[in-house]
Amino acid sequence: MAQETIKEVFTVSDRIWRGIGAIPQSGYEVNEQYKKFNARLKFKLNLPTAEENKECISGDIMKGLKKPKQCPNFGNKCKPEHPLGAPMVSSEGSCAAYYHYAQADELVAP
Repeated sequence: MAQETIKEVFTVSDRIWRGIGAIPQSGYEVNEQYKKFNARLKFKLNLPTAEENKECISGDIMKGLKKPKQCPNFGNKCKPEHPLGAPMVSSEGSCAAYYHYAQADELVAP
């Protein structure tokens, strides 16, 4: 039922993802039938795109090309209390997880 509601109310659209960039057909927009409920239109919101921190390699981390410990800012300039990018922002982010559980990482045999 939930999936049918999503199909009814939204249409698939291109989306910009923090740290990764634009991914075609990876997001949703409120469709024409429900546009009166679209807050962006109703309140004339013009939300700016968040600037990516050039010191952060979050895109490579989120794509699995690098691990958090390969970032020169990990644990130094970039910590949970002062994140440089998306993977350190929440406790579910890969950098935050590495930061909090680095000792467990050391115990795992290669």
